[in-house]
Amino acid sequence: MSEYMIMTDSTVDLPKEYLTEELGVPYIPLTYLIDGQSYEDMIGLTGEEFFAKVRAGSMPTTSQINPEQAREALEPYLKEGKDILYIAFSSGLSGTYNSIRMAAEELQEEYPERKLIVIDSLCACMGEGLLVYKAIQMKRAGKSLEEVAAWVEEKKLHIMHNVTIDDLFHLHRGGRVSKASAIVGTMIQIKPIIHMDDHGELKVIGKERGRKKALTHIVDMAVKQSEGWDNDIVMITHGDCKEDAEFVARQVEKKMGIHNILINCIGTVIGSHTGPGVVAVFCMGNKTRHTNERITETIERATATGGSRC
Repeated sequence: MSEYMIMTDSTVDLPKEYLTEELGVPYIPLTYLIDGQSYEDMIGLTGEEFFAKVRAGSMPTTSQINPEQAREALEPYLKEGKDILYIAFSSGLSGTYNSIRMAAEELQEEYPERKLIVIDSLCACMGEGLLVYKAIQMKRAGKSLEEVAAWVEEKKLHIMHNVTIDDLFHLHRGGRVSKASAIVGTMIQIKPIIHMDDHGELKVIGKERGRKKALTHIVDMAVKQSEGWDNDIVMITHGDCKEDAEFVARQVEKKMGIHNILINCIGTVIGSHTGPGVVAVFCMGNKTRHTNERITETIERATATGGSRC
């Protein structure tokens, strides 16, 4: 069996040292622009520095990995005689997967003796990170590149993303909700509940009135989804609100009986779109049925009805 690498991109939002040293996974960084300065995800601003700028009114923009970057990152491993399994950021949220795929197709022609598999994870943030973590577990258990790739393809839609957004004004600045909805929704404490659908797109599936109810809701979703699944780890991300993430972790321990919990601040690229205060829980499970809505529709309906729970 040929030696192979598992690679990914910075949007896994795992701690950099954990990803590169403990898991041994190289990554390709996406970039973002804020206040006229360009930074690489994972090695640019810290989460605290980044969200301080966002809270002050700065509006970051992000850039996907391009085929040239992908080629530069992949080719050295092929030259060393290694095969590659690349787990990519959801194509429903970024063009990164297509850039990696294009570079891989060119390189496959130049290195026909090597295997190069690129998978559209249909995941984001620590959901993508959880998928990478599971792939590494399999690799360390002696599974081949093809076996790991097949498992990832089979299980990727069983990575649960349970998310609540806190800052409606950030969504307004990003053009996702109207100013009126942001103002009224904030006044009556509307908190959208979001998940990742089967197309790798984030969809609003409900709302809660009040922060603690929203945080409890995303844990309860994970509890229901994970029934019958053997989760050895749960991952939690947050937008510079560690106390809220720790509250969620305590709920996970109590309700799911899982003590192996990885908490990390959300990455700057994903955080550019969610804003500060986001909290998300990631585990393996089965999706429950929801009605997908636009964020605007959810908030405007809630503000019109006084914010009653869905």
